[in-house]
Amino acid sequence: MTVSFILKGVRFALVLMCAMTLLLGHAQTWPDKTVRIINPYSPGGPSDAIVRMLAEGLSSELGQRFMVENKPGGGTVIGANLVAKSPPDGYTLLLATVAPLVVQPVINSSLPYDAKKDFQLVGMFATVPNLISVHPSVPVNNLNELIAYSIKNPNKLNYASAGTGSGPHLSGELFNRMTGSKLSHVPFGGAAPAVMAVLSGQVEVSFVNITPQIAHVKAGKLRPLAMGSTKRSTLFPDVPTVAELGFPGFVSESWNGLAVPNGTPLAIVDKLYKAIEKVMFSTKAQELLMSLGAESTVMGPEAFTNYVKNDERQLTPIIKSLSLSNF
Repeated sequence: MTVSFILKGVRFALVLMCAMTLLLGHAQTWPDKTVRIINPYSPGGPSDAIVRMLAEGLSSELGQRFMVENKPGGGTVIGANLVAKSPPDGYTLLLATVAPLVVQPVINSSLPYDAKKDFQLVGMFATVPNLISVHPSVPVNNLNELIAYSIKNPNKLNYASAGTGSGPHLSGELFNRMTGSKLSHVPFGGAAPAVMAVLSGQVEVSFVNITPQIAHVKAGKLRPLAMGSTKRSTLFPDVPTVAELGFPGFVSESWNGLAVPNGTPLAIVDKLYKAIEKVMFSTKAQELLMSLGAESTVMGPEAFTNYVKNDERQLTPIIKSLSLSNF
């Protein structure tokens, strides 16, 4: 072994030690400037309201400003790619949902990021359940009656979603497969217009999230049949879940989490997740979630990763069968 070889090894070790020291020091002082949370959707809607509340809470908890930036476009690809290509320093976060992490990797052959390799999941912080409801004129009073009616009258009933490739669309197709139902899909440009179509009787069934349906259910203008969540809604505790009614494994909810560029120091990920826990179990957070019909569903990196993998296993065959193009 030559002296020069030994010296090179020593230098490499010193460089590695310095890099590790810098990373450790950065993690200990993080955050020391404004942190951006990239929302890959347009402003408005329950996810935007929840992540803005979370940002405000994180600002108070961690002593630096957390700022939400809406970067819509490309079916969430623009915002997600921005985060994927950002430095892994904890200052650019992604509002992680099913679209950029599960749907786009299946339907977009030219996706500029790798959903599995480019992101580190920090944690889930909230879910917004989809509510299966019908116009009062539909001659069914519960979910099993809806299933039986749709099988007896195939494709007579239409269900509204927030758009082709959206969570409610995929949930409706999953529902058809699991229950044998024969509901036809009618896409709309968002949850609000989908609900309005059901209210007007243009479409008979809604699969969209609970938030825009709350007031109409309370007013008796929509008949709630079942929640797509894993547990009953705090807002409507008398409405059973689909799983309770004989279809275990059915989950239909919008999930919201945070992700960072892969390579972000684990100390930052851990610090951020612990702050998320504190914020989401605060009184302010619980009050907002209740008003939206959302749930404080807090999961750490490992549990969140497993949740996303389960969504991938369940939804990927459906997405492929629908031959969806980028939406």
